[in-house]
Amino acid sequence: VQLQASGGGSVQAGGSLRLSCARSGRTFSSYTVMGWFRQAPGKEREFVAAIRWSSGSTGYADSVKGRFTISRDNANNTVYLQMSSLKPEDTAVYYCTIGPNFGRLRSDYYYWGQGTLVTVSS
Repeated sequence: VQLQASGGGSVQAGGSLRLSCARSGRTFSSYTVMGWFRQAPGKEREFVAAIRWSSGSTGYADSVKGRFTISRDNANNTVYLQMSSLKPEDTAVYYCTIGPNFGRLRSDYYYWGQGTLVTVSS
């Protein structure tokens, strides 16, 4: 399984960005959840959002609920993270991931993309 994340960049507070993550390669039928995590400098990698591929059901961290939206495009094997009302504390490297469990722990996911940097200035 390969995951290619893109869409990061620099934006001012209050702005928006959309991240994309394309999956390719062998996709096991048990890997039914895709998610986004982020890691700020000096901090642990934390859960942001997840989506169940088949049903489209979603889950969010409290810190991004109402501002971020995760979605998927089945035809293009791509998951998106639309980020709005961005805050400086959203600055981090964002990683997409895939796994079998609809969870908020790193251990719920098996494969990770390379990360894309999001910088929000005040």
